[in-house]
Amino acid sequence: MKGLDKKIQRKRRTRAKMLKSKSRPRLSVFRSNKQIYAQIIDDVKRKTLVSFSSKDLAKAEKDSLAVAKAVGEGLAKKAKVKKIKEVVFDRSGYKYHGRVKALAEGAREGGLKF
Repeated sequence: MKGLDKKIQRKRRTRAKMLKSKSRPRLSVFRSNKQIYAQIIDDVKRKTLVSFSSKDLAKAEKDSLAVAKAVGEGLAKKAKVKKIKEVVFDRSGYKYHGRVKALAEGAREGGLKF
């Protein structure tokens, strides 16, 4: 249970910082053992604006880091269509490394700023 408690602490700490900037939508990340999901959420209207996941990709990639980066790029591409340029990155309590970091880098390369 100790690992879960640390994750909850990280999640609360990052969410508290994000509440200060309600002018920008939030890029939220969820990762499971097999998939990774990302969505851009408007917290004021409580609506999901854009979403993208590893399920939306072709199954050609086996490397989880490459898949996460592709998810970030795909999300950024969909966000450009909706004219979203700046977001706040919500790592949902996950440490900023591995697949979460790869997704963030892919989103930055796709044109999102955070």
